Amino acid sequence: MTRKNKMIELKPETAVFLRHMDERLVSYNIEMAEITGGTFWKEYTPEQIAGTEVFPGIKSMQEITETEKLMQYYPPVNLYNKRLRALAKELSPAWIRVSGTWATKTYYDFEDTGKVPEGYENLLTREQWIGVLDFVKSVGGRLLISVSNCIGDHPNGSPLVLTQAQKIFNFSHSYGVDIDAVEFMNEPNMLSLSGAPKGYTAADYARDQDILYTWVREHYPNCLLAGPCTTGDPKISADCGGFGAGINKMIKACTTQELLSGTNTELDVFSYHCYNGVSERLSSLVPEAHWSDNQALSRDYLFIAADYAKAHIPLRDQYVPGGQMWVTEAGDAVGGGDTWASTYLDVFRTLNELGSFSELTDGIIFHNTLASSDYGFLKHGTFEPRPDYFAALLWNRLMGSAVYQKSFSGSDEIPVYCHSRRDGSDGFVYLIINHTTADTVAVQIPKAADCYMLSAEQIRSDTMKLNGRCLNLSEAGDLPELKSDRLEAGTFLLAPKTCAFLVL
Repeated sequence: MTRKNKMIELKPETAVFLRHMDERLVSYNIEMAEITGGTFWKEYTPEQIAGTEVFPGIKSMQEITETEKLMQYYPPVNLYNKRLRALAKELSPAWIRVSGTWATKTYYDFEDTGKVPEGYENLLTREQWIGVLDFVKSVGGRLLISVSNCIGDHPNGSPLVLTQAQKIFNFSHSYGVDIDAVEFMNEPNMLSLSGAPKGYTAADYARDQDILYTWVREHYPNCLLAGPCTTGDPKISADCGGFGAGINKMIKACTTQELLSGTNTELDVFSYHCYNGVSERLSSLVPEAHWSDNQALSRDYLFIAADYAKAHIPLRDQYVPGGQMWVTEAGDAVGGGDTWASTYLDVFRTLNELGSFSELTDGIIFHNTLASSDYGFLKHGTFEPRPDYFAALLWNRLMGSAVYQKSFSGSDEIPVYCHSRRDGSDGFVYLIINHTTADTVAVQIPKAADCYMLSAEQIRSDTMKLNGRCLNLSEAGDLPELKSDRLEAGTFLLAPKTCAFLVL
């Protein structure tokens, strides 16, 4: 039996303007553990990335930090590395978030004592923080941080003492690179599991967020106040079937209402985290929250992030009316990413999250991370760009800030997104994601277009192709030229498991 092509006809003349998106939509995290050096998710083996080696399971939450199967030590990242800076600058303009659970327990040793005081577990040196500030400045970034909130910040069980927060804000300002936005702590809905003192409650969080944000508002009025930076509201997460549905089976997480209803200082930005599920590392604990590689191209999987965003918009409207919504950690799976996070297979999720989010709300998506673990844009150590990096780079270079709807007709099974042109010229850019494994899409284009088609030899390949040409750095470490192919008006066939940007 012959399969029929799915049909899509592009109709730019019917496009209806929806909104303007923030130019820094594509942003990223640099974990505090990377900056100080510390334990983070262990790199997968080549066999695990290829899908030929089964990842060993674990039996308890305690094993996450105790087993060498899951975690490894990484030395401090060199933020002065020329390749790292050059590739990060290509993603500009962007927000850069320095946070993570590690940050909640980190002492700012700007006096160079070399000692971790009682109540803290990690140490950030003056030189390391200057490295962050220099990096942000060199790539034209804007800086978002969370501050420490551990036993050391609550001597004798007191409310939050601002010594640490004042130190990092004032030092950054005096160095000439202000902190542009702050989240009080990373993933506070997990409370003590996220590094807060034992017995810490949602009411304690509300009290301490007000203490910090009142001081920031007074002394750094241009700094955006973001929150609550949860793993996703547990009521929403259970409905969406993603990461939250898994984590909420392992722990009792606080709701957004419990964290924010007692606060008095108004937020500027509503933030949360979104992962599509739990990775193989954690799948033995919550198998129902793990998606296998043969589900990663399903429509249900690809639209988890959109479902999360839709469900969080009412909370944003309640607590931060009129504010942006920031996904301050995004990636394919919690637990350092799935074994295919570094491969072409994850490009479909990444691009669909950007496209669908833009249709729902204005805001920022922080990819986790820039250059650490298997879900980083760049490979740790060598800083070689992964498929997701090139996908994000093409988005930034091609997709303008104006978002449009109703600009095509045909199959509604294939995600199609329409934006203005990033180069400022008249016209439109379409992103078409053929996530099907067997259906060719016949795309009717009304006039000549520049085509940027993404594909790979194997779905789990670490090398992506652009119009049939492999995307790799040159021997000198330079980015390849991102060349388009010229299409004439008529029918363009988009093969299964391919994505295309069409510039009209």
